[in-house]
Amino acid sequence: MDEWSLQRYVRRWAILLGIASLAGLVGGLGALIFRVLINAFTGFFFGPVLNRISYSVSGINLGYILLPVFGAMLIAPMVKRYPELRGNGVPEVIEGIIFKSGKIGAKLAFLKTLATAISIGAGGPLGREGPAAFIGAALDSALAERLPKPQARKLITTCGLAAGIAGTFNTPLAGAMFALEVIYMGAITINLVPIFISAIIGNAITLVVLHHPVRFPVLNPNISVVRGIPFYFMLGMFLGVVGYAYTKALYRATDFFDGLSKRYPFELRLVLGAVGIGIIGMFFPHDGVFGIGFNGIRDAILGKFTLEMLLMLAVAKMTATLLAISSGFSGGIFAPSLFIGTMLGSAFGTVVSHFAPANVEAYALAGMAGFFAAATQAPLTQIIMITEMSGSYAYSPAVALTSVVAFVTARAFFKGSSVYTIKLERKGIRIKTGRPLILETIAVHEIMSTTVVKINAKRPLMEVEKIIASTGHDFLPVVDDEGHVVGIIGVPDILGKSTAIKKLPVGRFMRKNFAVVTPKETAQDALDKILLNDQNLLPVVDDEGKLIGVVTKKDIYRAYYHAIEAIYLW
Repeated sequence: MDEWSLQRYVRRWAILLGIASLAGLVGGLGALIFRVLINAFTGFFFGPVLNRISYSVSGINLGYILLPVFGAMLIAPMVKRYPELRGNGVPEVIEGIIFKSGKIGAKLAFLKTLATAISIGAGGPLGREGPAAFIGAALDSALAERLPKPQARKLITTCGLAAGIAGTFNTPLAGAMFALEVIYMGAITINLVPIFISAIIGNAITLVVLHHPVRFPVLNPNISVVRGIPFYFMLGMFLGVVGYAYTKALYRATDFFDGLSKRYPFELRLVLGAVGIGIIGMFFPHDGVFGIGFNGIRDAILGKFTLEMLLMLAVAKMTATLLAISSGFSGGIFAPSLFIGTMLGSAFGTVVSHFAPANVEAYALAGMAGFFAAATQAPLTQIIMITEMSGSYAYSPAVALTSVVAFVTARAFFKGSSVYTIKLERKGIRIKTGRPLILETIAVHEIMSTTVVKINAKRPLMEVEKIIASTGHDFLPVVDDEGHVVGIIGVPDILGKSTAIKKLPVGRFMRKNFAVVTPKETAQDALDKILLNDQNLLPVVDDEGKLIGVVTKKDIYRAYYHAIEAIYLW
């Protein structure tokens, strides 16, 4: 390597690491402010507010019912105006990075911070991780807008997500892996360095200020889990089924509340959800159903709950989280998934311990990882996170086996979807995990040609021959008088036809079995359809089936190479 090349190489990496560090700083500060706000609102609602509204009946404080209601009333104007604030925020980050070139509004970061802090502070059974990821991504998206190379925006936004997760859980490796698994659907080597740098710095920011990391207790760090392998396998299968079923229930409940808000004021859905949360939470006010729930997770790992209590807490948290997410509260599913998985895993281990030697603590950690891996389809994140949060590798075999089995089991039902991507699929945005990354990150509307050469089905076949000869196109979309696509026709369809036959209308010779694509589908979808249907051209249609553009193999190949170039910042 000559001196000039070495200087250029050093300069590129210096810029790359500088940007990654800045992205980590911004994302970490966002996570820090977010955590401080949550603590402040939690202290406010469960302190002065609860003291004023407390009213006990048979030892049960009915005042807990009103806390989520107050939170719902405060966030209602925000989530009504900005529906993107509802839920955990990760699907919106995926959509922003893949389909909007990494653009996420910085204004939404502020509102998401406030809405989620109020939701969790008022007792919402939600997590801070998804919103923290959204906040970090949104802030770094705004940062990327001011950088000289716009194609770097996707990577920088992803760095912000990693920093947000790392700063929230104090798990830099898991934060980076979450970004790679959930956003990139797998790892691209060149992106590992900046994403890990951002995650490490995001984690450091919160540690410097808050001083103590999020940690789960480990009582028996040297215990062997090898003998329980068959049971961890069964636990993984069980959690895979439950994780899928819970995800489906979550979206069915969302449909119910969406239908309700069409007939009644939007605020009603939030209040109904809040009342349900309050009623459930008042029976378990100190066991983790309200809020993030880390205290309940710790108690379960330490063996403080009976089997009956573990099952009741799992059902209570499931129901309360379902009500919170589907009714419109702002918050993540990350922490609730850890809570539910811990309770189910601990309960499973308790049952096993009655007829075989079992370390219930190991089953609790394995359950924590397995339920999350099933719902999010991100097993590696949990394997790494449990190791970081427990500070021990002793349970890695149990955690890894349960996570992988739960992931594979759930995938058989999800068929490439996850709790995050289903929300996008319901909006018409198709994206599947486990598929080639590059083309999945490119939307059809980015590569389609809107200057379309087409032909009416009523025109004579000879005009197709003339158009092909003059334009060089080997396939043409065929439309009716209203512009709807009714078929396609190409060179093979006109070869060998006599002059007399070529005077007949195109509609008699066009291919009626053909594929089309929509602007929101991905380049991978378009390529799959082209290859499956042996078409060199795909008509792009709107919701009414009208032609708005075309995509060819050449368009897809060109987009692929441009996307490969965009991976490298400089």
